[in-house]
Amino acid sequence: MTEARESAGPHAGRVPGTPCWVSLMVHALDATEEFYGELFGWEFRPGPQQLGPYVRALLDGREVAGMGHLPPDRRLPVAWTPYLATDDVDQTADTVRLCGGTVAVGPLDAAEAGRMAIASDPSGAVFGLWQGTAHLGTAITGVPGTPVWNELLTFETESVAKFYTSVFGYTEEPVVSADFDYLTLHLDGRPVAGLHGLGHGLPRDRGPHWQTYFEAADVDATLRQVIELGGRVLRPAHDSPHGRVATVADPEGAEFSVVQNPS
Repeated sequence: MTEARESAGPHAGRVPGTPCWVSLMVHALDATEEFYGELFGWEFRPGPQQLGPYVRALLDGREVAGMGHLPPDRRLPVAWTPYLATDDVDQTADTVRLCGGTVAVGPLDAAEAGRMAIASDPSGAVFGLWQGTAHLGTAITGVPGTPVWNELLTFETESVAKFYTSVFGYTEEPVVSADFDYLTLHLDGRPVAGLHGLGHGLPRDRGPHWQTYFEAADVDATLRQVIELGGRVLRPAHDSPHGRVATVADPEGAEFSVVQNPS
């Protein structure tokens, strides 16, 4: 994780290639709403139903994330998935295919909200594409309970970075280190996401995947609450240059990280 404090606001989030939304597909939607409602103070209202029952999570009346019921015939992981903004989802989906990725769902219309697709990079990491119309993406950032950063955990960054830069026009800023394979993707000079190469340290049961970081007012208190609500702590809280951070899983196993502003 790097430069998490410089995540884009809701208007900047519409720049093509910027993570603009996060969504979670689960088996037990009601129970998942209860977990995140208690943890982050989210409230929920119905959203587009193209992929089955779907709700949008709201914080102070503004949309922050989406959750849906995982259709039995969709072989998708129970995982938080970032959506990357695009001005033309059909064209971007074609580019994904040309660059070695796969488009698993769509492109399809999500009612009046916009047009979307679900894709994966050549290593298999799943991400979404979002062309917003009525719904432009996350409407509030910088407060507890909102997504603040997205990071791809993969085998190595060099080859997969070529895919993302080819599709979305990112520039790369690598961390210069002999034993730390990390680079940040930039748009218009600002960091928007990270790629972390873990080599053999990548969990075999997961494979390459995107991970979402949510802001927390108190990471240690959040971890206690995660356990009380039936979740698990995967990586205990520790201090980093970007704040106190930890990785957890919800009751269905969806992993995410929480980070506390160091100020």
